Amino acid sequence: VQLQAFGGGLVEPGGSLRLSCTALGFSLGPYAIGWFRQAPGKEREIVSCISNSGDRTWLSDSVKGRFTVSRDNAKNMMYLQMNSLKPEDTAIYYCAAVPSYSETYFYTSATDYDYWGQGTEVTVSS
Repeated sequence: VQLQAFGGGLVEPGGSLRLSCTALGFSLGPYAIGWFRQAPGKEREIVSCISNSGDRTWLSDSVKGRFTVSRDNAKNMMYLQMNSLKPEDTAIYYCAAVPSYSETYFYTSATDYDYWGQGTEVTVSS
């Protein structure tokens, strides 16, 4: 089971990026997906999570109103759209997956997840 996150880069404050996550060799349909980030010198933190169907999403207070999470199970792709980026959003962003049979439970702890991507770096700077 291998996840791959991509789409990071350097962007100016106020700019946007869209991160993508896919799985190599298996379908993400039965999995809840989480997006985490880790800034230099800080612990990994949850950014967002999305249920299997994509009908239910959760965003941390620090990104609510700026980020949106979505998924396209037919394409086996997960997305994190990041708008109005701030320097404090600078971090390595990771996607993670956990088998899920619930549309109502949000997996917000890193220890909930079984599979992780390699991370993609986001730098917000002028």
